[in-house]
Amino acid sequence: MIPIIKPCMGEEEVQAASRAIRSGWVTQGPEVRAFEEEFAAFVGAPYACAVSNCTTALHLALRAAGVGSGDEVITVSHTFIATANSVRYLNAVPVFIDVEPLTFNMNPKYLEAALSPKTKAILCVHQMGMPCDLRKIAAFAKEKNLALIEDAACAMGSQADYGDGLRMIGYPEADAVCFSFHPRKIITTGDGGMITTRHRSWNDKFRVWRHNGMGISDEARHNATTVIFEEYPELGYNYRMTDIQAAVGREQLKKLPDIVSARRRLAERYQGLLKGIASVGLAQEPSWSRTNWQSFTVRLPGSADQRSVMQFMLDQGVATRRGIMCIHREPAYQTPGGYRAGSVLTESELAQDHSIILPLYSQMTEEEQDRVIQSFRGALSL
Repeated sequence: MIPIIKPCMGEEEVQAASRAIRSGWVTQGPEVRAFEEEFAAFVGAPYACAVSNCTTALHLALRAAGVGSGDEVITVSHTFIATANSVRYLNAVPVFIDVEPLTFNMNPKYLEAALSPKTKAILCVHQMGMPCDLRKIAAFAKEKNLALIEDAACAMGSQADYGDGLRMIGYPEADAVCFSFHPRKIITTGDGGMITTRHRSWNDKFRVWRHNGMGISDEARHNATTVIFEEYPELGYNYRMTDIQAAVGREQLKKLPDIVSARRRLAERYQGLLKGIASVGLAQEPSWSRTNWQSFTVRLPGSADQRSVMQFMLDQGVATRRGIMCIHREPAYQTPGGYRAGSVLTESELAQDHSIILPLYSQMTEEEQDRVIQSFRGALSL
């Protein structure tokens, strides 16, 4: 079976996890602190805070932005359900706008019409690692005095030029940027997340909230020379990353440039192999960006049945995934008040129904790619 992705992990991660276990400090501690510092330096952010996953990162970022009951957050439906779930955790309402057909990202032209007196923030998504057009989105957020949060779950290692040269996604063009280290992502800690921000006050809040609202960190309490009784000044959550995860993440971060380079080479080869297949559409990388190709998505010809293509390929030992989901179609969001449509969602639905994701991982061989394309060609000839 050719899987949709393989985590790029080896002996370095084994030794890193062992180092944390042998240290006796296995939850949020010195490895987490070191991972945060190294991550912030890598993306060029002033502050980075490690958390348990990207969903919790989004939740904390929106809370720091002041999103609360009855507020609205403009975002996209064409993304994993966690994006909108993080809005609803705060009893706020996601307002869905459509995506651009070539990048699968938020279409800025719909922002104005989606505004209401209840709009508190914009939550944009770098879908499948492809940077969204923050030049326009950030300018709009600033003009309307709205908080801007980036869902960069898939975008670790992607770059964009927003006017001052290519730089890593994670440098906070927005108020906060949220990452995932799930195994489907470019680098992994098993699970985990990170929030970067340019606001020191936000970073301070994240650190209190992730630790059940405790006013002092475990590390500070452990190193104290006098007895300290902790206090809990406000409601918090158990959103901590373990030191075992962080130790693995530090090794993964070292490998990130090579992983992205390999994925870009393989994606370019895919594009060449697919050129000869009529009516197959490919995502287009904007000239001002450099994507990590976290997912390689193809649009099927109009006559091709998505499920039949995927089943044919699965029967031949090639895993695929359907096009990215549309949250507004899910039962959990079809209850009264589950969402508000800020625009038509035509492109979002077309992308879900007529796209599939092909296998792509940094260790992939050309022989495996050839087998994927051969299977794909066979599926289209059904």
